Amino acid sequence: MKLFGFLPIRGIDIVDIIVVAFLLYAFFRFIKGTKATSILVGLVLFFLISFVSRWLDLKAISWIMSSILALWVVAFVIVFQPEIRNALARIGRQRPAKFFLKLEEIGVIDEIIDAVRKMSEDHTGALIVIQKSIGLKDIVDTGVHIDAQVNSSLLRTIFFPETPLHDGASVIDGDKIIAAGCILPLSDNPNLGLTYGLRHRAALGMAEQSDALCIVVSEETGNVAFAYKGKLVTKVDIETLKKSMQTIVRE
Repeated sequence: MKLFGFLPIRGIDIVDIIVVAFLLYAFFRFIKGTKATSILVGLVLFFLISFVSRWLDLKAISWIMSSILALWVVAFVIVFQPEIRNALARIGRQRPAKFFLKLEEIGVIDEIIDAVRKMSEDHTGALIVIQKSIGLKDIVDTGVHIDAQVNSSLLRTIFFPETPLHDGASVIDGDKIIAAGCILPLSDNPNLGLTYGLRHRAALGMAEQSDALCIVVSEETGNVAFAYKGKLVTKVDIETLKKSMQTIVRE
């Protein structure tokens, strides 16, 4: 098959175009809402200037562009280092799919919701990470291993202000609290602002680098928030949180 009477188009070429289009789409979705978006616009403008200067035979500008051409790849890696690191972290943490017990079937959601409700009423700060398909061993290793059945009372005890583990995150895998006092990566999203503290920034950072669901209870206001797939949802009521959890664990 020929396209407009020019080059012949094979079936594999169509597949190639579709794959490239999907990769570009995935890349643009990945950087959407991050500081990399504005940086990418600058790089695209840079390429356009280089193309136009060659087309118009502007020798001085073309020479400048050619001189720094060899540095573009290095500059790209340096500029997008946080985004590249996060992407590699996501890929590296992927593990083969396995059969998980549905959280709603074993009452884990109810236990978590009960703990969140009571901690919200008492203004007890909390950060709970619910692991999904991406393993969090490197995060778990930063805390204290517990390996205990998910229980509302245990969660509230962990986050009680006088306990040594209350400042870190508790990680839940299936029906087990596998670790507490864990350290999470902080988001550098400039849109987060100064309104939210380290717990919210840590929850968003974890959601940016994995598919985990992160629940936050504010110590100052008692407000509940959750982060998932790189987005932070704030000031949610308990029923909304429960419905969101039920939807997310079914994905």
